[in-house]
Amino acid sequence: MPMPTPTTDQTPPAVTDTVNWIGLYTLARRETQRFLAIWSQTLLAPLVTAGMFLTIFTLAIGARRADVAAVPGTDIPFIAFLFPGILVMTVIQNAFANSSSSIVVCKVQGNIVDTLMPPLSATELVLGYAAGGVLRGMVVAAAICLVAMPVLGLSVAHPAWALVFVLLGSAFMSGLGIVAGIYANKFDQIAAITNFIVMPLSFLSGAFYSIQVLPPVLQTLSRANPVFYLIDGARYGFIGQSDASPWTGLAVCVASVLVVFGLSWAMFRSGYRLKA
Repeated sequence: MPMPTPTTDQTPPAVTDTVNWIGLYTLARRETQRFLAIWSQTLLAPLVTAGMFLTIFTLAIGARRADVAAVPGTDIPFIAFLFPGILVMTVIQNAFANSSSSIVVCKVQGNIVDTLMPPLSATELVLGYAAGGVLRGMVVAAAICLVAMPVLGLSVAHPAWALVFVLLGSAFMSGLGIVAGIYANKFDQIAAITNFIVMPLSFLSGAFYSIQVLPPVLQTLSRANPVFYLIDGARYGFIGQSDASPWTGLAVCVASVLVVFGLSWAMFRSGYRLKA
């Protein structure tokens, strides 16, 4: 009896899903639950800090400096000018802290391998860690707006622009936090990065002043700071006035996000300071 001829027309099923969606979702959920579990430190504290900034500046100089010339020939209330700067500054600091602290804690405790062992690509690791920082930044922004804007009587001139720049700020600093977290091997190093890089970028970015009051040299230096465009773009979204074109700011901010995400991807891909 002749043996049946084996068929050679059996091709393996095509792989249609190249993304580990379950792993990506799990990592993003873990990063989100990290800051939600201690909401009094990660959400309430930034809200109180932003409120203190607004209160102190208003009481200290608001009455004597009622208007700020954000654009020549244009007078806007000082508190309206100040609010977007404090909002973005608070958002980016929290987005940075979320992703950087998560990686550093895992490295110090020695369990970073638990994140690296699952079948997650470098892209999925970047997106998973960044998701927590972005969400934390956006939740902080929403809380500040919901509480402060009705009290201060502020409105939003261009909601879409404001949302885009706050989102880009969260993404940029979350990506930068990933880079810093991978580079740092202990808490002292991440504290140094925060104090000597993140804080100067935040405070010297026009958060509390218009760069048009600065000398030309300092204006040029300010325009080299990507955080300036984040704050300036958000200020355009809230009050409709800015020191630079919002389109220029959008281009700079998108490029900055791509750079830090690309760098963090390369570090995960190579295992830089992650693998013994």
